[in-house]
Order: sequence, then C-alpha cells, then structure tokens
Amino acid sequence: MSETSEDRQETYEQFYDLVNMQPKELEQWLETDESQSVGDSDDGGESTGHKSGRQIVDIKRTNKDELSDEQWAHMRKVCGYVKRHLAQRPDGDVSETNWAYSLKNWGHDPQKD
Repeated sequence: MSETSEDRQETYEQFYDLVNMQPKELEQWLETDESQSVGDSDDGGESTGHKSGRQIVDIKRTNKDELSDEQWAHMRKVCGYVKRHLAQRPDGDVSETNWAYSLKNWGHDPQKD
C-alpha cells in the first residue's frame, strides 16, 4: 500500500512533535560519552540509536519536499521508537539514566517535557 500525502503530513507533524531537539543540540549530544554509552549495535560498533540520531539531524536539515522515501521511513521508525520508549518511563528522576540517554539519541529530550 502506498503512502498518501495525508499519511506523510501526519508523519511529519508527529515527528516534529516527538523530536524536540534541534540539529545542533542533537549533534552536540551525540558527541558525549553518555550518548555513546547506550544502545545495541548490530556489529559491536555504533549503536542503532546513535546512527538514528545522525539521520535525524540530516532529516531536520532537509526541506520537507526534498525528503527521500528512506527519510520518510526513518521518521516513522523514530516516532514509533519514541512513543514506545516514553510509555516505559521509569519512576523517579530520569535525568541521568540510560532511558533518558537512549531517548536523546533518538532526538527526544525527556527533560523538555
């Protein structure tokens, strides 16, 4: 089934609601030890979330009409991940937890909620 322009608009709005970090802010975060300390990787190298963060920076710097099909697919993946992860919020202060670090790799800073 092909994606309609309404589907893409919904994805776009949801992505920009959930991804609350600006590109420069996310780039700076991805350079930290905390960012690089969390997540799983397929090959023992860069984590999936860290790779995602770099893709998010590219998406946010791309004009909406120039987004590729792969970028639209990644935006949907990010929305699903962030929503699932937010639903698993641990109790108490989450500011320095792997849960928060992982979310930030995916472009969502829970301290901004």
